[in-house]
Amino acid sequence: MIDAKKIRKDFPILDQIVNDEPLVYLDNAATTQKPTAVLDTIRYYYEHDNANVHRGVHTLAERATHDYEASREKLRKFINASSTKEVLFTRGTTTGLNWVAKYAEQILKEGEEIVISIMEHHSNIIPWQQAAAKTGAVLKFVYLDENQELDMQGLKEAITDKTKFVSITHASNVLGVLNPVKEIAEIAHEHGAIMVVDGAQSTPHMKIDVQDLNCDFFTLSGHKMVGPTGIGVLYGKEKYLNDMNPIEFGGEMIDFVYEQSATWKELPWKFEAGTPNIAGAIGLGAAVDYLEELGMDEIHAYETELVNYVMPKLKEIEGLVIYGPDDISKRSGVISFNLDNLHPHDVATAMDMEGVAVRAGHHCAQPLIEYLNVPATARASFYFYNTKEDCDKLVDALIKTKEFFNGTL
Repeated sequence: MIDAKKIRKDFPILDQIVNDEPLVYLDNAATTQKPTAVLDTIRYYYEHDNANVHRGVHTLAERATHDYEASREKLRKFINASSTKEVLFTRGTTTGLNWVAKYAEQILKEGEEIVISIMEHHSNIIPWQQAAAKTGAVLKFVYLDENQELDMQGLKEAITDKTKFVSITHASNVLGVLNPVKEIAEIAHEHGAIMVVDGAQSTPHMKIDVQDLNCDFFTLSGHKMVGPTGIGVLYGKEKYLNDMNPIEFGGEMIDFVYEQSATWKELPWKFEAGTPNIAGAIGLGAAVDYLEELGMDEIHAYETELVNYVMPKLKEIEGLVIYGPDDISKRSGVISFNLDNLHPHDVATAMDMEGVAVRAGHHCAQPLIEYLNVPATARASFYFYNTKEDCDKLVDALIKTKEFFNGTL
């Protein structure tokens, strides 16, 4: 069972005063805070084991290499990949999706199709736009149903035998909706398409099993799961990674280099050119340890409890519009909203004066915001270190914001 008040002691950043108010951090969909266990692991690496990996035979290099590859194994277990060959360290989800789209450029033919949804983050739109433009492929969008969930009937109609890639977010960073990516993968595979899952918003909050999902690629970002920034993972089935060309070239990813040609190392190292983010990878391993000690099922259940607690209170605020499905079982801990006719930036600024940190803007999802016919939204996003008191403070800050602006209009 999650005890958020006890857990908060591991996150010293949360114990501070902002604008004369205790901090309530509700911007977890953008980035999560880091526990002392992760911070200490990174510091220990730099103070005791700092050396390059895979290159040296001296003790520090061997310790650094051991810990770096041990983190890869932790990530393999965490998402249940079948082999560490299928776990590539990247800068984050954006990098992973760009790598897959580059692979698409390698194999797509003119007239073939890429299917994505209107709720995608820009990092799962723009690389596919580029792939389509460079290959003559057709980029197709799937839209929403009346519940602001993915239109599954529309998706089934969009995926055809011409479809070569389907790339869908597991959890929307705006709507909070959880998409049935396992079912979507089955549909994609029936038509011979490759299934790509953006797991940035799901991996930190629920148990992930890439083999059960049967996706062909899956991406995640460390900083959204109490890990460091600048580190993430691209999972890919070995058969596709073997076929996929390296994205970067240089040291460490090569087997032999001749004057006019070169050969590549085996997986996963053929994709990891240059000195990697060693401290980041080791820190991400520590983040996995921390999350697994809490239990991913327990984290998901606790966040659902928080949303169940706060949603009725939010719905009582007159003039507050909440986006995404009403069915909380189909939601993550992301709640996007607008208040009266106020611009979300004004709402977020006013709430910051109450110590409540929320996001405001288009959330790197401009096509979705345009589809919703709003200029932007404000967004509160919860994690396991948030409490019901944080929920109450969110509601109270929204009410105060409404009263303040109504008094000045």
